[in-house]
Amino acid sequence: MTDTLFTNAKLIDPEAGTVTTGAVAVTGGRISAVITDGAELPDARETVDCNRKHLGPGLIDIGVKVCEPGERHKESFGSAGLAAAAGGVTTMVTRPDTDPAIDNPETLEFVIRRAREAAPVNVLPMAALTKGRQGREMTEIGFLLDAGAVAFTDCDHVITDSKVFARALTYARSLGALVLGHPQEPVLSAGAAATSGKFASLRGLPAVSPMAERMGLDRDIAMVEMTGARYHADQITAQRALPPLERAKANGFDITAGTSIHHLTLNALDVADYRTFFKIKPPLRDEEDRLAIAEAVRSGLIDIISSMHTPQDEESKRLPFEAAASGAVALETLLPAAMRLFHADQVDLPTLWRAMSLNPARRLGLDAGRMAVGAPADLVLFDAHAPFVMDRGTLHSKSRNTPFDGARMQGKVLQTFVAGHSIYKRS
Repeated sequence: MTDTLFTNAKLIDPEAGTVTTGAVAVTGGRISAVITDGAELPDARETVDCNRKHLGPGLIDIGVKVCEPGERHKESFGSAGLAAAAGGVTTMVTRPDTDPAIDNPETLEFVIRRAREAAPVNVLPMAALTKGRQGREMTEIGFLLDAGAVAFTDCDHVITDSKVFARALTYARSLGALVLGHPQEPVLSAGAAATSGKFASLRGLPAVSPMAERMGLDRDIAMVEMTGARYHADQITAQRALPPLERAKANGFDITAGTSIHHLTLNALDVADYRTFFKIKPPLRDEEDRLAIAEAVRSGLIDIISSMHTPQDEESKRLPFEAAASGAVALETLLPAAMRLFHADQVDLPTLWRAMSLNPARRLGLDAGRMAVGAPADLVLFDAHAPFVMDRGTLHSKSRNTPFDGARMQGKVLQTFVAGHSIYKRS
């Protein structure tokens, strides 16, 4: 007998690119049937009436920072897991920019154990590409792969020594490991708090040209061409970085690219009078860049949308803009923020779900992100049209540094399921 039957749902199928009305049967933690509207329904131990709301694969979020070890007061696996569940994220792919960095099998095993104990969602850890993320000596990539690392990155510490980077990419290629890069020219972007232009000049903020991103990506593409490594650019945020990305893909390089939900839905003017919750890395771009990046997601040139969830405590944000820490939490706001693109007719739901679920799963080699028989029953039920005002005081994260505080938004997560089991239900 079917364990759980989801009826009366608008089913988002990112593989087929469709939204259809129907039902989904779940048995043994996996989808056992996708049933068209009007067909006979099987008997089930539990039935969930979706009430004509959308049901899609759970979100797979690449680039989540959980501050264990070292800064548990900012975010723990417990609090991040609750935030993820409330945001429809069923798999967190976590960053290694912790204190200390996740650069050895022992630290990685600690992280995996803590995640299993505390988080209700799936947690897949990434490991550092170089020891201490210092760009001088590569980590033991083979041992870290064996210990459970799904990818390797130094996050926003760009490796400046091209010989070290080439050696790490070559070794990663020999093991089939995925490497994430942060495309920025590190000298130009050092100390920048805003994107260069009239706004930054009027505010007196240290700024960086979007060309720094283009230059960083050009370097990384050349290294990928030389080594043949599997590479993912964590955040493409500038229009000028799109042509080299398009050429690299046309040349058949094993390259994918992501962007953050903040760069897709906010622009440089949102900083207004030095609002530090809007200080992120890379800095928010001009509206022309935002529109170009949204179009790149729609066309498929940019493969993945992620939250780039970066918790910062009050003490590090309640500072002058230039001195404030960069980063924003986004596990719970990822889906409603993405609905801004949907309601503005910039990106449709199947395309959004390809970027937030199917493509991340494919890039990591996961059998997830699909609304198909045999796929894991990691699902999110949500109301795409429900309006609300974001109140950061209601967030599950320990740190609540969201730029969407007080914003009018649409799209509420109603229930989240991992392996067919409910891990969150809106009260």
